[in-house]
Amino acid sequence: MKENSFLLKEAGQFIDLCYRELGKTKEEINNRLIDITRAVDQQGYYEHTYEELRYGAMLAWRNSNRCIGRLFWETLQVFDARNVETEEEMAGTLFQHIEKATNGGKIRPAITVFRQAVDSERQIRIWNHQLIRYAGYETAHGIIGDPASIAFTRQCSELGWIGEGTAFDVLPLVLQMDNRAPRLFDIPRGLVLEVPISHPDIPAFTDLSLKWYGVPMVSDMELEIGGIRYTAAPFNGWYMGTEIGARNFADEKRYNMLPKVASVMGLDSSREAFLWRDRALVELNVAVLHSFRECGVTIVDHHTAAQQFMRFEEREHKNDRDITGRWSWLIPPLSPAATPVFHQSYVDEVKTPNFFYQEKEAKGCPFSVER
Repeated sequence: MKENSFLLKEAGQFIDLCYRELGKTKEEINNRLIDITRAVDQQGYYEHTYEELRYGAMLAWRNSNRCIGRLFWETLQVFDARNVETEEEMAGTLFQHIEKATNGGKIRPAITVFRQAVDSERQIRIWNHQLIRYAGYETAHGIIGDPASIAFTRQCSELGWIGEGTAFDVLPLVLQMDNRAPRLFDIPRGLVLEVPISHPDIPAFTDLSLKWYGVPMVSDMELEIGGIRYTAAPFNGWYMGTEIGARNFADEKRYNMLPKVASVMGLDSSREAFLWRDRALVELNVAVLHSFRECGVTIVDHHTAAQQFMRFEEREHKNDRDITGRWSWLIPPLSPAATPVFHQSYVDEVKTPNFFYQEKEAKGCPFSVER
């Protein structure tokens, strides 16, 4: 069958790469490929060993062209959840991921991998874009919360969820196994580490009543390893400050805080030429970095992250591996020209294993993926 041939080709390339990097012999590679061929011929798919799953997930991070934090790819903790068969078990496993990844603020890069998708009828999906994210509400007085979450919040409400209506309501998990109806699970409050935002030199920042969750855990992407698709494999690193300060808080289509920040700073915003947006943006990012560090929560500034990426490049070159990347994602949204990444060029070649946006939506899920 054509599908089996493609799968065997992908599996062969992955096993050869994985086993060579793990220092295994040609005999071990050949024996493993014989086992995989037999499994694919008999059932149309094969299953990874834990060692293959672990290293495959690490390689997916190493191959992620949009990620500036790839220096730490070998530190990824891989949790194997392929035996989970019920929504309750799945929710409990995700709660464990949140707790272990958060680690009291000393963030651990981690991924939890649920069973592979065998076909369109048997696959697991997490509807949330991130395991922890804030709700968004359209009201007669304007939008409250995160505008990016409005559609998902509405769907959660239709499924029975009732939010408090604040600007920072943590959304529930929406989990779907196979063709069963999606289920809602509220995340225990004690698991959600949040950081109140203050500024080291501008006390009025506290008047903005801002906060943000400590760990970004992407949950709607597909992990592909050796032709095998894992449609539920939430993963996390830690935040780069600009993700919060220059995007989540600053974007006009998100929390749009720059006018309010300018106000508490006493800036004249009557003319763009006064660069009030730029000044507000810098201090907002200073506040985010300061607040996370005051609370003992891991975060990295964009200059340090760029320097770390340069070290990643050096290590890859020493190992005779090509550097791939998407320049527009690797440069930070704040002062990009002041970082070494800005002056580099990259080939945006997609290698596998890798993470991919899921083009096919979960059954009954009305949301297209974020890009």
